[in-house]
Amino acid sequence: MKARVTVTLKSGVLDPQGKAIEGALKSLGVAGVAKVRQGKVFDIELEGSDRAAAERQLSDACEKLLANTIVEDYAVDYD
Repeated sequence: MKARVTVTLKSGVLDPQGKAIEGALKSLGVAGVAKVRQGKVFDIELEGSDRAAAERQLSDACEKLLANTIVEDYAVDYD
């Protein structure tokens, strides 16, 4: 089973890297950029096909390692 975990900063959390990217895009002449927020994406392949077990495993992985849940949210999409 394949899954994609997307980790983003919670709304209201300062995103200096996103601001830097926003400024760089504007300085490169990319028009219409209003705001940039950056995040992380993890493509993960799991053994087996039990969706409930996969959800538990990935939630555990996110809570323990992939996301800092104090300042980040995460979402999991399955293929």
